[in-house]
Amino acid sequence: MNGIVYIVGAGPGDPELITVKALKILRIADVIIYDRLVPQELLEGLNAELIYVGKELGDAKLQDYINELLVRKAKEGKKVVRLKGGDPFVFGRGEEECIYVLRHGIKCEIVPGVTSAIGVPTYARIPVTSRLVESSSGFTVITGTTKDGGLISEEYIPRKGTIIILMGIHVIDELTKVLMKVRSGKEKVAVIEKGTTKQQRVFTGTLNELPEIIKREGVKSPAVIVIGETVSLMDLLTLKE
Repeated sequence: MNGIVYIVGAGPGDPELITVKALKILRIADVIIYDRLVPQELLEGLNAELIYVGKELGDAKLQDYINELLVRKAKEGKKVVRLKGGDPFVFGRGEEECIYVLRHGIKCEIVPGVTSAIGVPTYARIPVTSRLVESSSGFTVITGTTKDGGLISEEYIPRKGTIIILMGIHVIDELTKVLMKVRSGKEKVAVIEKGTTKQQRVFTGTLNELPEIIKREGVKSPAVIVIGETVSLMDLLTLKE
């Protein structure tokens, strides 16, 4: 008899930001297949078989292996958890894995997680929307590159509202040029490295300074970039000593 696959979001980095439901699923799991951005604290003390499949961008062969691994373990009658950083349906490929599992006749359940696109800015005291500033009635989440590895086009860049960029650090020079075709170089930006963790670092400036900030401060992945006037609220939301 087939088991079941759970596609689970682990949240943005702080292990305490995982959902109660996700924790319950982890405790009953027979197998946990997890990514590189999953907090290690979440895996401690569990009785499950732990399989690390951390991958960088564009590793298609590894994704095929993960898909097959999910099916193989579930066909052994096991409760299989696919544990992903953030939310599994926000640039997480969770939908691809679930479809693959379902096509093999195996039940698949989705457990949402706190996406880094919202959780990381919020943790850094940057709202993604606010009535206190102009042009923040909405927000857009984009990635730096397309699924084929090409640079995202200006068609995806909104003229107004907050922009949150995931996985954009590695193409920051080219990406900034695309952004400045649509948005002002004077707009406020924030770069949040390792957001919600004890290693979190936050840097602010303007859009035209973005590549310089990232290079000067040695910012590494994972990092979230926020563009828009809500960045200015970070100071107001911080108690002055």
